Amino acid sequence: MESELIMDISTLCVRGCEKRYDTTGAVAVPIFASATFAHPGVGQSTGFDYSRSQNPTKEYLEHTLTALEGGAETVAFSSGMAAVGALMELFSPGDHIVASDDLYGGTYRLFSQISEKNGITFSYADTPQEIAAAITPATKAVIIETPTNPMMRVVDIAAVAQITRERGLLLVVDNTFLTPVFQRPIALGADIVLHSGTKYLGGHNDTLSGMLVAKDAAVAERLRYIAKTTGACLSPFDSFLIIRGIKTLAVRVERQEKTALAIARWLTGHPAVKKVYYIGLPEHPGYEISARQASGFGGMISFAVKGEQTAVKVLESVRVIQYAESLGGTDSLITYPMLQTHAEIPESERLARGIDGCLLRLSVGLEAADDLIADLGQAMGG
Repeated sequence: MESELIMDISTLCVRGCEKRYDTTGAVAVPIFASATFAHPGVGQSTGFDYSRSQNPTKEYLEHTLTALEGGAETVAFSSGMAAVGALMELFSPGDHIVASDDLYGGTYRLFSQISEKNGITFSYADTPQEIAAAITPATKAVIIETPTNPMMRVVDIAAVAQITRERGLLLVVDNTFLTPVFQRPIALGADIVLHSGTKYLGGHNDTLSGMLVAKDAAVAERLRYIAKTTGACLSPFDSFLIIRGIKTLAVRVERQEKTALAIARWLTGHPAVKKVYYIGLPEHPGYEISARQASGFGGMISFAVKGEQTAVKVLESVRVIQYAESLGGTDSLITYPMLQTHAEIPESERLARGIDGCLLRLSVGLEAADDLIADLGQAMGG
């Protein structure tokens, strides 16, 4: 196959999978806006029967992400949280899961308010040593983010994979922040890769999606059955938008990383800033691990300012950067985790993780670095 000859990730982003679904020579993948497909005869199928099960546009997207992540198969969902919800259907009452201590608030909300109600228990840990210590006879999986949201902690994927492999557990890695352009968890030992495709994969803040990429075909088959049964499938039009976004993924994240590093360096010298969390700074505690397991540091920065009044002033004063939830798009967005992404985490747990009224999270977009720095400077009064 031609795809086997394509080695560079940038080329894979543009070319996608090699399967084509029409005979017109269309360069852009068609949007197959059909809920159902006719059968050629009794007991016969074109390979597509009903779009909740599969649709040609969605299949193209899934094959593309499978190639990018190096998995066996991908299942696309209507949102990142729909993907997490489907993931949890792999488990049964009485099962135990170890998850990252610093976790996206929406994932934590689903675990604590939905999954625990359904009989699944959780422990939260940070380092590979803590993860190993948290495993019990009932543990079925380890779910990690790296870097974590919003404290940008780095987890050694290969070290955790060794633990899960020895214990016969699934390892799930949320790769939303770094994308397959910078990090490929399956190559490091992960069994399932999770994406909020809403973020960098789509890249334009214009659609929601979620992805689960499985290393093993049997696991992928279970996930596809769950997706078909529970119904949170990605629509043909949204699949098209994510395909379009992936075409520019490599050039976007490379530009965003370059700008993020410039901003992070500037923030470290600003008198109103007391702490910068960016994994591309050599002083970051996870820098060496990140440099070893990833080829880039991404475009996400968290930083703590000296006082809640300053944080509020920044949020209300930025002009180029927009105060909004989400991340990974062309537009730079600044978020207040305490009130937005992590609002439902109990206060004591938030504060223990450093998510307080002084913490801001910045998703660096494609604007000029000098303009973003000037905007932060005027917002902070310096």
